[in-house]
Order: sequence, then structure tokens, then C-alpha cells
Amino acid sequence: MAAKSMTLLWGSGSCPCWRAMIALEEKNLQGYNHKLLSFDKMEHKSQQVLDINPRGQLPTFKHGDTVVNESYAICLYLESHFKSQGNQLIPDGPEEQALMFQRMFEGLTFYEKLGSVIYYDWYVPEGERHDSALKRNKDGLVVELGLWEGYLSKQGSGSFLAGKSFSLADVVVFPTVAFLFRFGLSAGRYPKLAEYYALLKDRPSIKASWPPHWLEGPEEELLLKDI
Repeated sequence: MAAKSMTLLWGSGSCPCWRAMIALEEKNLQGYNHKLLSFDKMEHKSQQVLDINPRGQLPTFKHGDTVVNESYAICLYLESHFKSQGNQLIPDGPEEQALMFQRMFEGLTFYEKLGSVIYYDWYVPEGERHDSALKRNKDGLVVELGLWEGYLSKQGSGSFLAGKSFSLADVVVFPTVAFLFRFGLSAGRYPKLAEYYALLKDRPSIKASWPPHWLEGPEEELLLKDI
């Protein structure tokens, strides 16, 4: 079993980690070795991680002697290496494939815009925080949300990001969408994103990799409720 030669070091509630875990599930690679590390305890900076990922970031992934650390790289590696196993995640048609790659990499900007709001206090030292900067970040997120509402509206009800089939675009972007609603985004103001979230949240690969601490209850700070 290929999965037995794989090891994933990950953290709960990390979009990048969740992307890799969804991809592993979609490719029927259950049973891989994994270790849950604590960001709060700075375990992602431990020697165990640094030995295979000098950036000290999660996820950290190893398949045999092959190390792949960036979440997008992990997803692309798994689809390339196990193309005929599990669900096909890169469509055959050139137009769908182009759209999939476009949405995949736009997903990085989407996640960055989200992070600039929900992690503002985490990344910016207290003495350097400014209401005007946070407002600017929120305004940027609103613009970004409008783009994705438009993309989903154009695809039509019941569609995935790159068409009628679930693809790598969904693997990497869904965790960002899930974070939006966990932090209180209004389904009424963003109905297409809400519909997309509802479409995917019970997909087996997503349920199997759901962040364990999310099962304990909702986020206390609904930082996006007014967005």
C-alpha cells in the first residue's frame, strides 16, 4: 500500500494542511502515517519538522524518500503520481483544465485576503495595529468575495469551481470558504458562496479531514459577521 510509505505532519485548522488531507482522501490514500502538531506550542518549529522542512511550516509531507512541503505542490504531486487512483482531480478538457488552474492559483490570493482579516491580531504586533489598516484589509476581502460570488454565479447552481466535476480547484479553495463561514460570514449576503459551501461540506473527503477542533463547537469570535 502506497499510503503506508507516506507521512504527513499537520495542524488542525490550517487551510494548507486541510488541502493536502482532502487530496489524500480523494486519491484513496487513507491509512497514511500522520502526526497532529500544535501551532500554539510552536511544534511546527520543532526539529522533527525542520529536518524535512527548513521553513518550519505545515503541512510537511514525505512519500518514501520524496519530500513535498507546499500544500499546492502536495496536491499536484498526488494527482500526478496517482492519476489512475481514486477521483480524477484534473479535468481532461483544455478549457476546464485552464479554468481549474486559474481558480486554483487565484485561491492563494483569496486565502491571503481572508488571512489579512482573521489573523490580523496574530500577525501584527499590538503597538503596530491600526483600525484604518484593518478596515483596508476588510475592504479588500469584500472585493475578493464579490469576485468569487461572480465566478460561482457564472458556473450555475450545483457546479464546482471549474465546471461540473470536482477538481483540484475545489480541493484547495474549499478550506478557505469553510473558514469564511466558521468566522461568521453572512450566507444571506453571499448566497453563492453559501450554496457552494453547502454543496461540499458533506463530501466524504471533506468530512473525513474536517479539522478536529472544529467539532468541539463554533468559533467564539465571529470576525466576519459584518463583512
